Amino acid sequence: MIREAYESAAGLFVNTVEQIGLTQWEQPGLGVWTVRDLVGHTSRALLTVEMYLAKPATQREVIRPVDYSLRAQASLADPGSVAVRGREAGMALGPDPIAAVQDIAARVLAQVKTVSDEVLVSTPVGGMRLLDYLPSRIFELAVHTLDIAAALPVTVTLPESVATVALHLLADLALQPDKAAALLLAATGRRALPAGFSVL
Repeated sequence: MIREAYESAAGLFVNTVEQIGLTQWEQPGLGVWTVRDLVGHTSRALLTVEMYLAKPATQREVIRPVDYSLRAQASLADPGSVAVRGREAGMALGPDPIAAVQDIAARVLAQVKTVSDEVLVSTPVGGMRLLDYLPSRIFELAVHTLDIAAALPVTVTLPESVATVALHLLADLALQPDKAAALLLAATGRRALPAGFSVL
């Protein structure tokens, strides 16, 4: 299920990138990012999998997907650093960013298909199973593919498997006293979300 959802999320990302016109790469993407920067940042949801597969872990320190996300938010989510990494990843796509994204996706998905369910990878917040790391990458691919689509603009529909994994992780992230009630009321049409609300 998780591998299939990751493959579907990557496919949706690639398909959306293939719709970017020559003149659209430097137009506004998200926040301080251009479309190229945003695509570069999103490609890291593939590249980090490849990077961490190359660094096997010997101990399972992070158990649940939400544990990874919470630890990463606490230690890795400095907005300035994230913005810089996005720009650098966008530049690294080179003169043919569509081909680069296609190549990255094909290469990484081939690796993911061949590894064991129990393979452990080293992440910046601790060793964990690849299958427990992938939900956060599916979440990133889903959200940022929607961001890219909005910037172009084109319409995309999340595959059911991708939406399922992303929404499950979002629900786990919302299990905080100051988040759960607001999200539940908004999702059932009872009250608008507060300005600036986010589970991240």
